[in-house]
Formats: sequence, structure tokens, C-alpha cells
Amino acid sequence: MSTFVLVSGPFTDGRLWSEVALRLRESGAGAHPVTLGRQPEADLETHVEDVLRLIDSLEPCGDLVLVGHDYAIHPVLGAADRRPERVARIVHLDAGMPQDGDTALALVPDQTVHELLRTEDGSALVPPPGPDQWQRWGSTEGLSAQRLELLSGLAAPQPPRTLTRPLRLTGAGAAVPTSGVLCTAGGTTVDLVEALVRTGPPQFLKLADPRVGFFELATGHWPMLSCPDELAEVLLRAAAGEGRRLTVPEDESPFLGSFLLDAPERRRVRNGRVDLHLPESGEAQGPWPAVLFVHGGPVPPDLVPTPRDAPFYLGYARCTAGLGAVGAVVDHRLHGLTDYARAADDIAEALELLRADPRVDARRIALWIFSGAGPLAADWIAAPPSWLRCLALTYPILAPLPGWGAIGPRFHPVPALRADDAAPPPLVLTRAGLETPQIAATVEEFTTAAQETKTPVEIIDVPRGRHGFEIHEPTDESRDAVSRAMRTVLAHLTRPS
Repeated sequence: MSTFVLVSGPFTDGRLWSEVALRLRESGAGAHPVTLGRQPEADLETHVEDVLRLIDSLEPCGDLVLVGHDYAIHPVLGAADRRPERVARIVHLDAGMPQDGDTALALVPDQTVHELLRTEDGSALVPPPGPDQWQRWGSTEGLSAQRLELLSGLAAPQPPRTLTRPLRLTGAGAAVPTSGVLCTAGGTTVDLVEALVRTGPPQFLKLADPRVGFFELATGHWPMLSCPDELAEVLLRAAAGEGRRLTVPEDESPFLGSFLLDAPERRRVRNGRVDLHLPESGEAQGPWPAVLFVHGGPVPPDLVPTPRDAPFYLGYARCTAGLGAVGAVVDHRLHGLTDYARAADDIAEALELLRADPRVDARRIALWIFSGAGPLAADWIAAPPSWLRCLALTYPILAPLPGWGAIGPRFHPVPALRADDAAPPPLVLTRAGLETPQIAATVEEFTTAAQETKTPVEIIDVPRGRHGFEIHEPTDESRDAVSRAMRTVLAHLTRPS
């Protein structure tokens, strides 16, 4: 039978696992809850060492399964990286996929914690939530008032450096099989994960590895309290190698596949992070209007090819140049959920570079934003300059998804649209009819706000299109939608002032 090392999220300790550990032991498995160090000076390395000490104390018999809940996936991955020969499986229990160099703070949804760690000198303990505050950290569905009181009673302050120190991985544990247990009350489902694999950056493709299995629990973020029996059963099944597998062709990534329209190569000029694709001089006389394409994300910093060299964005930019406008693509630095401010700065800089180019008509600029870059639209909705003639959004994420609280209130397009002084530029929204429910809900929230504020939005629907439909089995319907969106944006750029 398997032996489980159980590590819980922030503020909690090994006592949180008491019922789950009992069920596992009753099944014949070993169960060892871990209490991570709570001393004020503890950091992520301290917690990695806590997990390592327990691993090293166990007899090497049976399969060793490390379970990391929430924050605890960081020390679990750190320990597995140093003892890969001892670990048979890693279970991500309602936890993220941190990479080398990531901090746990990037996935902390509670903005008060971010503010605390920004304003303090880094030594202030993060206070635990009260019974009415746990929902800031995850869904509390399934927890009675008594269970919330128990959760608070077991809680203690979190040492700040456990959240701010980066995870260090050598890659030694990359081959260890993994399982993901998703608590669906928080909004994350296997279908959503599969959509991210199909349409997101290439790093998500690893989730389609046959060694990765997925499970769902219809409960909130603390299943060890809300459904310990079901959680124990799922952990046993995960240890046995069960779980739903994702099968996604690698060429479905928008960074790897081919564009759906014929897009002949155009003269390209590189300026910093921005590439300009220019119309033929015979097609029109410059200066030309311009469209800046903003890729989705987050994407890893070492992504190859970078978005501006990927067929997807090359296709959009070249087609724009073929219509008589400059098609520009920016490689912005949205590498994680805490990078939206940096990405916003990159886009502002790219727009200034674009407008300063003598081949560009600085008075006629459009911004075209895709997918996970959708929150960046908030700035341009709230305070658009006069030269921004159009803001286009293609299958955008327009409100934080589950676990995206770290992006901060600045990057919420819906409140920006509802602001009393909002005067957004003309909006062009392309929707995928087969969008994942979580993303579709953010778009619905945005369109409802537009109706209530009487903000015109030109909507182009692709009824049978998925997120990233330009790559996924292109159809006449999707080709027509992209062509219509381009013509609509260009019409705004050429319309008299």
C-alpha cells in the first residue's frame, strides 16, 4: 500500500488532516500529516526541509505519495526535486503549477496580504483569516459554521518569507507522475484545465502527459474538512494511477499551429519588443493607421517561439498589413498573475514606439487584445486617449478566473466600464460559442455591463468556435469571423475624426 505525506496550505498544520489520515490508515495505507514551521523567520526553504525530514524518516517501503494543498505544493515540489528516487507520485490538491523561480505570493488571492507585504519590511507575520474571511482564500462551500470555526481555531500566522521566497527546482523531480485534484466549487474543472491545455501557452501541454491524472471533488477549497471520506478515496485512486487523462494534439497550441487565413509575408521591422509588419508601398501611401496585437498569457519567459514569431500572431499582423494598415505585435512580459502591471507598462511603451514611427499615423491606432491579456483592457476602457480609435477583444478573459485574485483591482474591465467617467473607444468583441463556462461568464458579465451603461459593443460570434478557434480546425465560419473582425477594426481606423 501507499504511504501518504500530507501537507496543507497557509495558516494550517497537520491537524487539518486528522479525518483523512484516519480513513487512509483504515484502508491499510500509511498517512503522515506534516506541520510546517511557523517561526517568524521561516521561509520556503524551511518548509522544504520540514518535508524532507519526514521523507527521510520513513522506511522505504511501498509507494510514497506527496500531497500538497494550496501553498504547500511549493515545499512538496521542492522536496520531490531533492528526493525524486523516493517519490512515486505528487498530488496537487486544489493547487497551482509553480515553476522554478515562482513565489507562492503570485497565487495568493487575498489582496490584503499583497498590501501587507508591500508596506511592511518583510518581517510582519501574515495574520490568519477569521471564520468570515476564509472565502478570500478559496471557496468555503461544504463547510458548516462549526467547521469554519474549527479551521480558524487551528490557524496560526503565516511567516511572510514562505510566500515571497522563490521556489528553486533543478528539474530532477520533473519525471515524477502527478495527479491533480480540483475542487470545483471554486470554479476550476477538468474541462477548464483541458481548455487551457488546448489554447494556452505550451507549458500547459505537460498536463496532457499520460502520467498525469485528474479528479474532481464537488466541494470548496478545504476538502479535508468538507468531505474527508471522498478525499481519502480520491487520494487512494490517485496513488493507484487512476484519473482522467487529457489528450491534446501538440499542434493545437496557438503558438505552434498555422493561421487560418492566407497571410503572405510582409516587410517586418523590429523595434525593441515590437515588430511592425508594413503594407506594400504601392497599396497605399503612408503614414498608415496601425493595429497593435497583444498576445494572451501568462506565457513563460523562455517561450520559443515568442508570440511575435508565432504563426498565430504573424498571421494577424500580416493580414492587417495586407489591408493597408501596419500590423504590430508586442512581446510583453505577462509571465505570471502578478505581472499585469509590468505587461501594461510594456504595452504603453509599445504604443508610444508605434506612434513615434514615421510610417505610422499616430492619430489612428487600434489595440487588439486576446485571451488572458483581457484584464489589460481595463486601463484603455477607463481612460482612452483620443488617438485610440478602437479596442478589439478576441475570446478575452474579462474578470478574474478562480485563483486570479493576485492580478489586483486595477485590471478588472467590468468595473472600469461601469465607472461614471468611463468613455471607452469603439469596442469590437469576438466570442467563441464553445467557450469554457468560466471564461464565457466573464464575457457575459462584461456585455451585461455594456448594456446597462449603454456602451456600444460590436459583437462577432463564432457559434461553433472554441477558444483559440483560429488554430482549432479552421472552418468557413471562423475564417469569416476573423475577416469580419479585421474589416470592422480597419473601418474604425479609417473613419473620419
